[in-house]
Amino acid sequence: MATTFIWKGRTPTGEVLSGEYTAESKTELINHLRKRKIIITHIRNKPKDIQINFGLKNKITVKDMSIFTRQFATMINAGLPMVQCLDILSTQLEKPRFKQIVTEVMSDVESGSTLAEALNKHEDFGDLFVNMVDAGETGGILDIILNRLAQYLEKADALRRKVKGAMTYPTIVFCVAGGATIFMLMVIIPTFAKMFSDFGGDLPLPTQIVMLFSDFLRANWYILLGTLIGSVIGIKKYYKTESGHFRIDQMMLKLPILGNVVRKGSVARFTRTLGTLISSGVPILNGLEITARTSGNKVIERAIMDTKQSISEGNTIVEPLRKSGVFPPMVVQMIGVGEQTGALDEMLDKVADFYDDEVDTAVEALTAAIEPIMIVVMGFIVGGMLIAMYLPMFKLVTVVAG
Repeated sequence: MATTFIWKGRTPTGEVLSGEYTAESKTELINHLRKRKIIITHIRNKPKDIQINFGLKNKITVKDMSIFTRQFATMINAGLPMVQCLDILSTQLEKPRFKQIVTEVMSDVESGSTLAEALNKHEDFGDLFVNMVDAGETGGILDIILNRLAQYLEKADALRRKVKGAMTYPTIVFCVAGGATIFMLMVIIPTFAKMFSDFGGDLPLPTQIVMLFSDFLRANWYILLGTLIGSVIGIKKYYKTESGHFRIDQMMLKLPILGNVVRKGSVARFTRTLGTLISSGVPILNGLEITARTSGNKVIERAIMDTKQSISEGNTIVEPLRKSGVFPPMVVQMIGVGEQTGALDEMLDKVADFYDDEVDTAVEALTAAIEPIMIVVMGFIVGGMLIAMYLPMFKLVTVVAG
């Protein structure tokens, strides 16, 4: 199974390089870097982002992580030793896997590791979590950092739910509309067709068209189903490729109405994450790299990495953000003001708060736009089929009356 590795190294001239590479094994990555004449200094598995999954009982959700983080912050603030805090937290966790992870973290801390080093061994704690904890330990403000982390996780979870909710609604409506149409074509229409054939006579053109659709669907449903399943699998595989991921994410941003929700959600996530990291003392270059990996959109990720590269060359953060064309002008201008005044973290938080509200407005606009459209489409499809089926009945009544 392919694994994504994070690597660091240097060229023969001494230039420090880093990046990500997906390979079947570390050996494959090492051979790849050696061909590029890169001297490897560090390789590790890429930590996975915190994911929400309500289907798996033992899955650690964002809600679990935010509760754990807030309770941990409260205990640290109260002056309890770190090992004791972890011991108390592990005993009250309900999910066995989470309990085991915290127990292992406690054991590593007892052995002399820092909390950040202990957390970094577990993929459930992403780069953002580990780097913020490291900054908190270094600055002696771990309780404050943990509180910021808990607040960030809660807001990020709420934002993710809003964006997912916006995508779920049209999907459900579309599936219901499609299911109703298929049911009528597969079950209802054949019943009418048999009745019409018993009476004989010519059928109206709309009725003939609907019956042709019904006959085609009943005769080829397995081919159509196989094509649909194959298309879904093909799209998923394509999405796993670098170019496919980028193009699909790019298309999502350009969709009418829905693209607006996705864009505003991505901007809110970017500003919230980067603002939280900078305010916690994480260097801006590290913060941008972490933010890029947790952006959730390849287009946004590429724009952030271009920004990181530009800053490393001595430029400001504003120009690459403007050139990307991804971020609204207001966001770019506010970030520019924050950079000039030395209050970048505060400005990023304000932008994030603003775009959290904007996501709510965009979701409401999406819902308001989809409802009448789907009503019209459903009325056209279902109403059209009903009219096509009733036309021959009017003709039969005329024949019987005559």
